[in-house]
Amino acid sequence: MLNNADPQTNVVQILDAPQPLVRKLSSSWSPAYCFRRLARLESCVWLDSSLQLDGLSRYSYMAAAPFQTLRIDKPHPDALLPIARQIASYHQPKLPQLPPFQGGWLGWFGYELGRCFEEVPAAAHNDFSLPLAMLGLYDVVLAWDHLSGEGYIISQGWPYTESVARQDNAYRRMKQFLAVLDTDELALHGPTVVQRQRRSYSVAPHQLAPQHPTKWSADWTSNFSSLQYREAVAKCVDYVHAGDIFQVNLSQRLLRKSICEPEELALYLRRVSPATFAGYADFGRVQVISSSPERFLQLQDQQIEARPIKGTRPRLADPVADAGMAQLLYQSQKDRSENVMIVDLLRNDLSRVAQEDSLEVSSLAAIERYPFVWHLVSVLKARLAEGRSFSDILEAAFPGGSITGAPKIRAMEIIAELEPTVRGPYCGSLGYISFAGDMDLNILIRTITACDGWWQVPVGGGIVADSQPALEEQETWHKARGILQAIDSLPYGRRVP
Repeated sequence: MLNNADPQTNVVQILDAPQPLVRKLSSSWSPAYCFRRLARLESCVWLDSSLQLDGLSRYSYMAAAPFQTLRIDKPHPDALLPIARQIASYHQPKLPQLPPFQGGWLGWFGYELGRCFEEVPAAAHNDFSLPLAMLGLYDVVLAWDHLSGEGYIISQGWPYTESVARQDNAYRRMKQFLAVLDTDELALHGPTVVQRQRRSYSVAPHQLAPQHPTKWSADWTSNFSSLQYREAVAKCVDYVHAGDIFQVNLSQRLLRKSICEPEELALYLRRVSPATFAGYADFGRVQVISSSPERFLQLQDQQIEARPIKGTRPRLADPVADAGMAQLLYQSQKDRSENVMIVDLLRNDLSRVAQEDSLEVSSLAAIERYPFVWHLVSVLKARLAEGRSFSDILEAAFPGGSITGAPKIRAMEIIAELEPTVRGPYCGSLGYISFAGDMDLNILIRTITACDGWWQVPVGGGIVADSQPALEEQETWHKARGILQAIDSLPYGRRVP
């Protein structure tokens, strides 16, 4: 139950202290409005359900100025232990009348974090020295319930654990954030919220892994030439025929110099390419801007959900032709078999942590419509086994099978062999792990990694026995089209209105 504890500030406090402070946000404080202000603070993260899709886009979250950050640089079997320890130290049951994420870890896990759980090699080049993961531990969260139209600011008061000190800190921190949101004031009279320091980084072209011209434009290069990518696809097909794998996901990394601040790019992308699992994360040197349509794993009240995507066709301007394209995808035996293969892989992964007989496929290879593409999407659900937690799920299933292949370990070995550069955040996950022990992570596809003055846009596709190299290369361009067109249409030299 909510209790108005301070009428002057409209702060509400949850009864039965110690509990977080909660205030409803002004109806005029949209996520975009708040982002323009919080993006100037350290370590801003925004989980943005900007595309409204039934059942998937109810909540959005934003936070900045964490009281702790974590960077994972090297593979280690206990890489998730610091995350789990802090969730145990600051455990806080969630308040049921609010959006489910009310504080905790926010950030991204890179694809190569999978090397913490399986002995697989890395690609030859890590030319941007990307870490394996970057996260912050947040005591203040902005949360929106798009169904009710309400927004909230939630202040937990951590890292103080004594009741009075925690309540005092929760109140102080809430006032600081409200000052930023209400007055656009960055002088916050305290060390706990600081303005992000703008830094200039650059990497010279000769310091990069070998780059090749692309057919898109002279601004973009790739870590593959067209011929090299097709040869790599052919090599993957050979591995399938040899019995090494059933499927492998192969990607190329597109690269160009950055042309605006990352927060401007994020705001523009959400206007022209909204997504159900979009997001933004700024941890100083590296920014991740994602228009992902794919949920990797959700854990809510011990219930697990995964939504793998496999199968893509471009959207067409003519409605009749567009509907025909959707029908072609739905009837494609190749795409359906790829989707079913990944569902089987996820079933095996999740069966290691799920309660016996609770795992089910509630939807198999259903057609879903997105702004630039059609997708085949499946849904798996299970109940987490007793004594297991979010970290067990991650260790069992990370990285997602939809962006590796099957069998997963052999597919990851082939990816490291054939892809010239590490993937970094791409094909990893962005999302949260809450103080209540819940989790929601996307798959980082349709994603830009901004680092050292460059923007990386990797794109890939699943290779199976009957894959044709030229068509597989073309599919990567279908998938990249939305983001590349958005970037090319960016209003250079001014802030996004």
